[in-house]
Amino acid sequence: MRLNCLDAVLVATTTLTCLVKAQFPNATPEASNLTTIASPIDPNIKISYKVPDGACNTAFESQTQYTGWVSIPGDFPTNTFFWYVGARDQQANSSLTIWLNGGPGSSSMFGFFSENGPCEVVDNGTNTYTTIAREWGWDRASNMLFIDQPNQVGFSYDVPTNGSIDLLTNNIYIPPAERPNSLPSNAYLNGTFSSMNANNTANTTETAAVAIWHMLQGFLTTFPELNPPEDNILGVNLFSESYGGKYGPAFAYKWEQMNAARGNSSVSNSTAVKIRLVSLGIVNGCVDDLIQAPFYPAMAVNNPYGLTAINSIRAQMANASFYTSGGCRDQINACRAAVASQDPNNSGAPADVNRICEAAYNSCTENVMLPYSDAGRSLYDISALLPDSFPPKQYLEYVNTAAFQAAIGTRLNYTETNSQVVSAFLSTGDYEREAMVPKLASLLNAGIRVGFIYGDRDYICNWLGGEAVSLALAASAAGGYASAFPAAGYAPIIVNDTYIGGAVRQFGNLSFSRVFQAGHFVPAYQPETAFQVFARVIRGDSVSTGENVDLSAYNTTGDSSASSSLNLPPSPEPTCWLRDIPGSCSEDQQSAILNGEGFVVNGALQTGTTASTPAPTTVVETSTTTAQLTGFFTATATPSSAATPNRGPGVVDVFHLGGAAAAALLVLS
Repeated sequence: MRLNCLDAVLVATTTLTCLVKAQFPNATPEASNLTTIASPIDPNIKISYKVPDGACNTAFESQTQYTGWVSIPGDFPTNTFFWYVGARDQQANSSLTIWLNGGPGSSSMFGFFSENGPCEVVDNGTNTYTTIAREWGWDRASNMLFIDQPNQVGFSYDVPTNGSIDLLTNNIYIPPAERPNSLPSNAYLNGTFSSMNANNTANTTETAAVAIWHMLQGFLTTFPELNPPEDNILGVNLFSESYGGKYGPAFAYKWEQMNAARGNSSVSNSTAVKIRLVSLGIVNGCVDDLIQAPFYPAMAVNNPYGLTAINSIRAQMANASFYTSGGCRDQINACRAAVASQDPNNSGAPADVNRICEAAYNSCTENVMLPYSDAGRSLYDISALLPDSFPPKQYLEYVNTAAFQAAIGTRLNYTETNSQVVSAFLSTGDYEREAMVPKLASLLNAGIRVGFIYGDRDYICNWLGGEAVSLALAASAAGGYASAFPAAGYAPIIVNDTYIGGAVRQFGNLSFSRVFQAGHFVPAYQPETAFQVFARVIRGDSVSTGENVDLSAYNTTGDSSASSSLNLPPSPEPTCWLRDIPGSCSEDQQSAILNGEGFVVNGALQTGTTASTPAPTTVVETSTTTAQLTGFFTATATPSSAATPNRGPGVVDVFHLGGAAAAALLVLS
């Protein structure tokens, strides 16, 4: 997500059934049952891990799982949480995909349980939960490694610290404080968290990149069998979402830098291992405001769903604030000039640079991006009125149960977003500090596949801006991308025998996919489409059909624009999740909680006279043709009807892959 941080925070045989009551985790060595060893190449790096029996029921019991922490030395304690899950079959287990959620400050456990992880949380009776295998989990195509970063995010921590959390605001108080009389007992909980010290975490994308390189050195040397070998056509893939539009390019570039240092002996081969990156995927990434910001007002009034979210004058003013003298564009350029001259390593230390860059971020956010808030609609899905409670949040209850905590070996309670990490990145203006296209171009020039995947109902990192980034990358890359990529037409993304899930432009190792009827968290909205695109990117196949192709001589053909006009589905009634009150509950629902009206069942507020297990509601259209839990789809023909399933009487979206441009910049002279 962007740094406005509006939201602060087949069943296998073995089933972990969890009740909701748990506060301070049992942190004794006997309870955590972790194996702790030193990295074989750096004894200062320690890895503590275990097999999380029953915590996540995968498609097959034979799939290897590890949860644990990599502890790296530095100015403050850093214990980075990971969850590794082996692929579902032999065909898929020769690659390793690293998944990072964004924020900054958002946990990758959100992706694990709500988007593309191997399992999902389901109700198992009143206030009890279990997990089932996710049909389109990405472990279907690769070994998966989910990482909570930077330090203090999710289950990662510096120093375990007891405190209290106010669920009405998601504020954490350290040390524990008395519950205010105005709050009911179920909305004010004690627990163990990280220290919440903003100095004990990364404050720029660059410093986070360094930390994760060290973390991966510890992980891959402890589990060398999980690092794909040099002679394997598949390798390591990095997929990142949202703020991952910055994490992905910066982290991947850092790995390539360190690989080069090993090659020229700047870093000893005996103290570092190569991370052989073969593909980088960016899912609805916010990459660069200098390119993407003008598409905020464009998306608000000229999107493919025919929604005019704000009035045209308001949109024109927002657009003008980008181009005006001293506006968003000028302030970004001033920030980057200050970084280049005073903080070239992006340490986040020089206060003057931080002030300039933070001011640039605030200007762009308030004047260009946030006018859309007039619409009262979700930043993550233009079809959803606020509050937006998708994806469902019962997983927040599950991961805070004593049984789950013991299974993974955690010393902490779980929070989805760490506000102090948000503050640390805000304080340096990290969002505007660096142009990522040059790093992306360097990766593409090195033969690394780059795939952009954007849901077309997202506003905050919208597909119009994402498409613009892909074109800017092509213009900066060598090898004919500047002319051949824009010239490649958009082809249908054929998901199965009956469904077209989007449109893709692909030339060589670069692809841009517009995913139909998906919001910000694409795998949650369109799981099958997201999986097929992911699998095709990491395998080097045609993103359109899944066919094995020679990418050095491949490009898609079709219309010059991905301009399909679609019907906007109706907004659902929100579900008020107790552990996501600021993000999912209306003012009336928040008042009901404060006044002790209604009751909570399975993590959701019930205000009727009888309790029922809530059915998660969302604006989702998916097409699933099989319950088989392995394999990929390769198209042999284009479906005769490129239409989504009906969403009610007479409502059918027919996708015309062509026509006028989907949006234009509102440039004022």
